[in-house]
This record gives sequence, C-alpha cells and structure tokens, in this order.
Amino acid sequence: MLIWRYKLISNRHFIYVFSVLVGLFSGLIAVTLKNVTFWIQKILEKGIILSHISHFILPFVGLLLVYLIVRFVLKEPVKHAIPSILYSLSKKAGLMSARRIYMPLITAPLTVGFGGSVGLLGSAVASSSAMSSNLSRLFRVDVKTRTLLIGCASAAAISSIFKSPIAGIIFAIEVLSLDLTFASLIPLLLASVSSVITSYFFLGDHVLFDFTISEKYQIKDTLFFVLLGVGTGIASIYFTKMYFAIVKLFSKVSRAFYRLIIGGLAIGVMLYFIPPLYGEGFGFIRNLLEGNDLMAVGRTPFDAFIQNPWVIIGLLFGITVFKAIAMTTTFAAGGSGGIFIPTLVMGSALGNVIAKIINNLGLGFEVSEANFTLVGMAGLIAGVLHAPLTAIFLIAEISGGYELFIPLMLSCAISFLITKNALDHTIYTKELAERGELLTHDKDQAVLTLMNLDDVIETNFIAISPDLTLGEMLHNAVSKSSRNLFPVVNAKGDFEGVILLDHIREIMFDASLYETIMVNDLTHDAPAHIHYGEDMKLVMKKFQDTGAWNLPVLREGKYAGFVSKSKLLTAYRRKLIKFAG
Repeated sequence: MLIWRYKLISNRHFIYVFSVLVGLFSGLIAVTLKNVTFWIQKILEKGIILSHISHFILPFVGLLLVYLIVRFVLKEPVKHAIPSILYSLSKKAGLMSARRIYMPLITAPLTVGFGGSVGLLGSAVASSSAMSSNLSRLFRVDVKTRTLLIGCASAAAISSIFKSPIAGIIFAIEVLSLDLTFASLIPLLLASVSSVITSYFFLGDHVLFDFTISEKYQIKDTLFFVLLGVGTGIASIYFTKMYFAIVKLFSKVSRAFYRLIIGGLAIGVMLYFIPPLYGEGFGFIRNLLEGNDLMAVGRTPFDAFIQNPWVIIGLLFGITVFKAIAMTTTFAAGGSGGIFIPTLVMGSALGNVIAKIINNLGLGFEVSEANFTLVGMAGLIAGVLHAPLTAIFLIAEISGGYELFIPLMLSCAISFLITKNALDHTIYTKELAERGELLTHDKDQAVLTLMNLDDVIETNFIAISPDLTLGEMLHNAVSKSSRNLFPVVNAKGDFEGVILLDHIREIMFDASLYETIMVNDLTHDAPAHIHYGEDMKLVMKKFQDTGAWNLPVLREGKYAGFVSKSKLLTAYRRKLIKFAG
C-alpha cells in the first residue's frame, strides 16, 4: 500500500484524500459518542424515574464505573483531551497512543450518561486526534503533515457535533495554533465538510438549536451588549480560577478512590439542589432559548415562589456560579469529558440573567432574552478558551443565522480582552506553558518548544579531576583533546568549573610549574549552568545574557555535557526550516 501511494499519489493529493478520511472517521466517532450517551440516558430513564434522589446517586455510579474500567480494564489514567493533544504536538511529534482512540468512547458516555456535569466535545476531539495520529503513523507521514492531520481531526470533531464547519476550522487555528495557509486550509475544509456530511447522514440536517432569531440587533442595545461582554469576561476569569482551585484542592487527596468518593458526593449534593447541572446541559440551553424558564430551572425548593422573576434570576445565577464547580468536581473525581459545552451552559445562563435584570429593573428597557442567551454563550467561549473567532462563528452557525454578528463581535472582543489581560493562559494551556511545552503562533517560541535538549548536548569533552597537577592535565587531557575547554569534575561526578586553554596558555609550556600548580588552582566558574529538563527558551536566554559560547549541562547536579552556541543555533535554524516548510 505504501509503495503504491508513493508511486501513484503526490504528497499534496495524499493529504487531501487523507483529510477526507479523517473527517469521515471523526464524524463517526462524534456520532458514536452521542448515540452511546443517549442510549445510556434512555435506559436510565426507562429503568428509573428521574428525581432528586436519582440526581444524587447516578453521577456517583457513573464515576464509579469509570474508575473500575480505568483501574482494571484500560489500566491507563484519564487525561484531559486538549492539553494532552497540545503536549503530543509539542513534545511527542504528534504521536498518540492507540488507546486514546477508544478510551474516550467508553469513559465519556458513562460520565455524561449518568449525569456528570461535563461535555462530550473534548472526548470527541481526543478520540479523533488519536485516530488521526495513528493513521498517519501507519502511512509514514512526516511530523508537519501529522500535525496538520491532527488539526483536521479536531476541526472535524467540532464540525460534526455542532454542525459548524467554519467554527471547527477556526478552533484548530486558534486553540491548536495551526498556521492558516492555503496548504493547510484545503485539508481543514475537506475534513470539516466530510465530517458534517457524516453527521447529516446519521443525525439529520437540523442544527443543534432549532432556533430562529426573531428580534434583530438594534443600535439602542449596544451598551447592554457591552455590559454583557464585561460580565462574561469577569465570569471567564471566575471559571478559570475556580477550575484550578478545585483541581489543586483534589490533588491533595492521594488516592483516586478517595477523590471519587469526595467528588461523587459533592456532585450529588449540587445536583440535588440544582437539577439543571445534570449532564451536558443542551436541554437547559434549549429551554432558555425557547423562553421556557420553568423547564430550564427544573424543580427546586423555591417552587412556591417561582412566579417571581427575581427568583428565576437568582436560580439562573446559581446555575452560572455552580456549573464551573460541578464540572471541575466531575473531572477531579475521575470523570471524562470536556469543558467546551459546560462553558456554553454557563454563558447561556449568565446572558439570560443579564437580559432578565435589564427587563425587570422597571426603567423601561426591553431586550431579547434569547439573543442575550446566545451572545452570553459566545462571550464565555471567547474568554475561557481565548478563542473569540471560534465563539463568534460557532454561535452564528448553531443558531442558524448571522443577524447577531455585531453584538457577537462586540461582546466576544470585550470578554477576550478582559480575560486575556487577567490570565495569560487558559485551562487548556496553563500547565503546559509553565513547563515550556506549549506551541503558539509565535514561531520563535514554537520552534524552541519543539527543540529537545538531548539533540544539542555534546559529550566529547575530556573531564579532568581537580586533584590533578598541571603536568598531568596537559598529558592526560590537553594533548588528547581537540577542544579548548575542559570540565572539572570530582570523583562523585559533581561539576566544579571549567578550564579554558586561554587561561593556561602562558604557563602550559613552563615545565617548572607542572608539579606545583594544581587543576583546582586554575578552575573558573562557568558563566551559567543549564539544568537538564529546562525549556529551550530559557537555555537560549542564558546564552544571550552571558555571551558564552559553551555552557555546561547538569543532571541533578552531576556533569552531563556541554551545549555550544553554534550547535544550538544550527539546530534552531534546521527546526525553523522544517517547521515553516
């Protein structure tokens, strides 16, 4: 097959064919996830009457099943989808385990189907990307092409679930940091379109929210959409900070089973009092768009006062606050899923709350609650994911119209600017950025991230002991080396400094000093040390700050070799050419 491919198909045409194949498989994966989750939910609905008690118990059961399957069958921990993809692109040349194809297809439906407050999109993207990675490895494609095909898989998964091919393409560019060129645009388009067609074939041609915008944007509402942008920006900061706070809290619990018990009980309590937090939340969004507030908030202890609009506002605001908590707790307890759809749910609730407050202040203002619900969803996506263009086109596509383009652009821009100013990185990227493992649109940063310290370490230096005399050093090291630099290393392997030929040139031919001067007397401190595992950006900065041509590498305090500026710059240039080729 490979011989046939190399002989008859050009690389460009192969990528086009492969992107269509990736789109079809991604569409099937998305459809499978949806249907399996729906099937689980239907079985539970037929077997039991969904009530407050079931909301308390079922999520715990789902998390327990995931724990047992992961522990005794899959034997591999659940990983968050997008961060694991970004890590594979930056440090694994886009290679992903084959297990990542089917793991999300098992764990995500169990988590969401039993009521876990997460979404399926992240799992669809993870499974599709792993499938694309393994197919590209099978067909022996290069790293650059593999990266593009993983981006195609991510775009296709989003396109299939939301039936929004444009938003899928923009997501791959904004979140996965793919470069938008003609060479990458065509494969992304082919993958997205083929996945949407697959979704149409199995699920019909209706959009996710069968909603027609009846109240168009009016210039008098501009200030209110500015207010919505500010609100979603603040909510995005809350969402992100709450996520990391809860994850940090659960990380203090050493055993996964204990985290399951604590998280399962916490989720059960939240769902008992706030039923709309149950599951993904698409039904909640749909009810808000249709103006069915009572169905949206469900049965609560405040049913006796439900006719009061301020009670509805309070309940919806509670959903806004607790959706982030319920979602993160589901993850921390061992659940599998994504943050994209919970972000939409939280944004829809917040947008609806702001619209209701404006309409009920008694100041004579009247705005469309459905429009604010849609724009609120976009504002949260723009802020939480730092992906404003994805948010704009996603909401425009899933709502079936572009009449809200101006308020979408306005609110998303404000939300993004507020969040970006407060938080440099998102839930997807923070940990990777702190470890120097994040690819970005900054080509210099991206190339340094892709470089590996092991590729530039040189070990052909002759190490000398500090206890040697000058004569012994000249005989055992200088005369046998082609380098002009010698690391001084003691018997334990500890690095003590360096000796340059320039330092000893004036005395190296004076035989009377051979027995009186010791290596320890000639040793100089290195301008800086490179510690094994440091990211290449920091390594490059050390060369820039010190002006040195060679810097020693230490592994746990022990001498491991040297990095030379010339070899580092040569490797950088080669990686840059390959990256941008």
